[in-house]
Amino acid sequence: MAAGGFSKLPNGTVVVALNLPHVADGSTVVRVLVHAQNRARALTRLRNLGLRAIYLRGNSAPPTPDEITAVLHHPDGLIWRTAPDHGVTVTELWHPIRALLRRPAVARQG
Repeated sequence: MAAGGFSKLPNGTVVVALNLPHVADGSTVVRVLVHAQNRARALTRLRNLGLRAIYLRGNSAPPTPDEITAVLHHPDGLIWRTAPDHGVTVTELWHPIRALLRRPAVARQG
């Protein structure tokens, strides 16, 4: 089960944060942030992108204020970056979800 959590904003919307295995290699963990009307819609947005086995049980890793600001300022309201490992600060910038789900180009031979 993925670690995650949510924060309810004053306007009634929520920001959901989940730590998930990377789609391409599975060995690294990414932190995904979703802004939506409620928790169910946030998870549905991820499932509609092909991330099927996504569940949020509990609130063990809610988004930080900086993460909330980042997702609110992104036009899609759906971003990711490498998850911090054991308290190590990540200096990586946030990426749109398209960059996570993009298939690597296959090199042509010949």
